[in-house]
Amino acid sequence: MATRQDERTIEPDMNPKDLWLEEVFTDRRVGTIRRMTPVKGDGGRDAEREVVYVGETQVMSQIGTLPITFALEAKSIEEAAKLFGPAAKAAIERAVRELQELRRQAASSIVIPQGGLPPAGVPGGGGKIQIP
Repeated sequence: MATRQDERTIEPDMNPKDLWLEEVFTDRRVGTIRRMTPVKGDGGRDAEREVVYVGETQVMSQIGTLPITFALEAKSIEEAAKLFGPAAKAAIERAVRELQELRRQAASSIVIPQGGLPPAGVPGGGGKIQIP
């Protein structure tokens, strides 16, 4: 394990002051709700931090199954379940827009061979730009 930390290596240290108990609820049909309960280092409930609800679903894409995760602003599991549908729809729409933007950027990018392009008029020069 690397002991030096730079932009390529991250130490897998767990923060004992930011622990969560994770419970998963599902309807076995459209997705799951994760109830993230903050806990102290001894495993007891940390009442100073709020319980967090996270929704998860999947959609099929041309490249396979795409996981979609989104926050649910809820105070109970029942409220989280009621908010699931609209929040999932918004998250899916956001993911579709982001994928379309990535596709647009990829289609408009110009790929220049390593080392740059040789000047025009030189044998093998010019006309070497590749558009994906």
